[in-house]
Amino acid sequence: MPKVKVKRTKPTLDMTPMVDLAFLLVTFFMLTTQFSPEEAVVVDTPSSVSEIKLPESNVIVITVDKNDRVFFGVDSKQTKEAVLNKMAGKYGVGFSPTEIETFSLLTNFGVPMNQLKSYLAMETDARKKFDKAAPGIPVDSTNNELADWVHQTRLSNPKVVIAIKGDQDVSYKTVQKVISTLQDRKVNRFNLITDMENRPTNL
Repeated sequence: MPKVKVKRTKPTLDMTPMVDLAFLLVTFFMLTTQFSPEEAVVVDTPSSVSEIKLPESNVIVITVDKNDRVFFGVDSKQTKEAVLNKMAGKYGVGFSPTEIETFSLLTNFGVPMNQLKSYLAMETDARKKFDKAAPGIPVDSTNNELADWVHQTRLSNPKVVIAIKGDQDVSYKTVQKVISTLQDRKVNRFNLITDMENRPTNL
């Protein structure tokens, strides 16, 4: 008697759950990803092998570009508002609630106090264009506004950490002025922001 052949079926895999999972992951990353804010000036930082990371919050970043211009930025919105009010009182400049809100959304800026009000009144595109020729924050011995920004920020938020982000082509003299400014304000601990250097691989 002949054997009955069992019909073989090819194994199948239902991909529906995998597709659902992929879309869930894509949606999750889209909703949780935070893009780095656009800065007023772009600098090419020097390389190093240091792996020490800056804190994710409460950081003052003093940026010095290749044209020796100094820019100031702090990450906390509340701190920015408090600092601007303190600086307004010190320099006798009044800012409207709209101007304070605009300032609190800036990543950094590089204009003297006497130009800050008109700078905040600009449209976003005009402000970006102006940043390319902005004079920077004064750090001269006769007019050192950077010292006031650092001092008032530390008063507003004692937890802040200070970091200097200098272009690799910046002059030593300008960086020395920034460091001297910090030391005059009793700030002897600060960070230097650099790019990770590619280390040679041992084979």
